[in-house]
Amino acid sequence: MFKKVANTTIALALVAGAALTTQTQSANAAEGWQVGVGIAGGLAAGAILGSALSQPRYVAPPPAYYPAPAPVVSYRPAPWSPAWYNYCSRKYRSFNPNTGYFLAYSGQYTFCR
Repeated sequence: MFKKVANTTIALALVAGAALTTQTQSANAAEGWQVGVGIAGGLAAGAILGSALSQPRYVAPPPAYYPAPAPVVSYRPAPWSPAWYNYCSRKYRSFNPNTGYFLAYSGQYTFCR
């Protein structure tokens, strides 16, 4: 990227210098110092123009796309159904099918949901 910017700056400086040089040479060819001023002015103008045009421009990144997360489905069978009996008896060893409660770690009996 540096080479491209440098080449652009140099090219613009040479074009501007050549344009100013040809104008001053055709007006007064006898005065040699005007040619040098034209070249120096062209190089300066080209350098300024080239550096102004080669500045990086901010381009906003495209908006991020985040798909919506899949819904979380927690399936629990309806109480007192055969699936509920199977679920609770597998999940809790202390499940009592007659009452629907199990003994929790806190020491209290809790209804299986």
